[in-house]
Amino acid sequence: MTQPRHFIDLWKLEGSDLRAILEDAKARKAARLGWPKGQVDPDAPGAGRTLAMIFEKNSTRTRFSFDAAMRQLGGDVIISNAHEMQLGRGEPIEDTARVLSRMVDGIMIRANDHEDVERLAMASSVPVINGLSDRGHPCQIMADILTIEEHRGRVEGKTLAWVGDGNNVCASFIHAAPKLGFKLKIACPSIYHPDLVDLARAAEQQGHVLTTEDPHEAVRGADVVMTDTWVSMGDTDHDERLDALEPYQVDGGLMDLAAPNAVFLHCLPAHRGEEVTDEVIDGPQSVIWDEAENRLHAQKSILAWCFGKI
Repeated sequence: MTQPRHFIDLWKLEGSDLRAILEDAKARKAARLGWPKGQVDPDAPGAGRTLAMIFEKNSTRTRFSFDAAMRQLGGDVIISNAHEMQLGRGEPIEDTARVLSRMVDGIMIRANDHEDVERLAMASSVPVINGLSDRGHPCQIMADILTIEEHRGRVEGKTLAWVGDGNNVCASFIHAAPKLGFKLKIACPSIYHPDLVDLARAAEQQGHVLTTEDPHEAVRGADVVMTDTWVSMGDTDHDERLDALEPYQVDGGLMDLAAPNAVFLHCLPAHRGEEVTDEVIDGPQSVIWDEAENRLHAQKSILAWCFGKI
């Protein structure tokens, strides 16, 4: 039996596959200009297919974008929160994978633990997509790269600056850097540094990833400036995080150090006045609304790739 195409960690995928997904997303988005949101793409690569969506964490963008994505691809979705399933009552995730594999054509999970995503994929005979875990957010990064390329051209050779918590989104940017050829400069306090295994793997793959505790050093001359909320779902050290990360706020002064045509990204939701000021997030360099929309377009092409249509 052919192994399913899972989309779990960007570091496990070929750069050529990521590039194919990005180019397909660009073409699909351009072809739909002016169309009603519910109109199906002419090639309908999801026709006759059903995607199961499992949520252990709350969601706005992931839930709506995957639902709309499958509909535009001509398919259907079944959505469930984990606590509504036997999974929430202790059923092994492997058993859940085996059952769902007989009922649907793909599974997207937004999970608490990355290990659960991997276990689900190992037991599943249909593609599994990581909609977010504590160790990665690969779908978000594909939407972000799509947004960067819309506004600043191919990401290869560009310098991307990450400022703040070395979290799961930061991790997936580290995964993507050697695959797509961009330079990544990360500014984090030492207590919230990126995963050392991710950094070591990127170095082994000849990725240009630099870390510093100085946000000014990271942002200076960058083509893209990115941040995320300082306190993520499940974090229990709220006050400690705010104290440690306060010097990493992206404000107008920090953006002034970036390249003159630099863009600002934030995966949302944002805590305005904490990791970013209104001046930046609502300013002319911010492309966050395009970024949010591009979750839909990127995920359509991720799904098409998982279904073997790319």
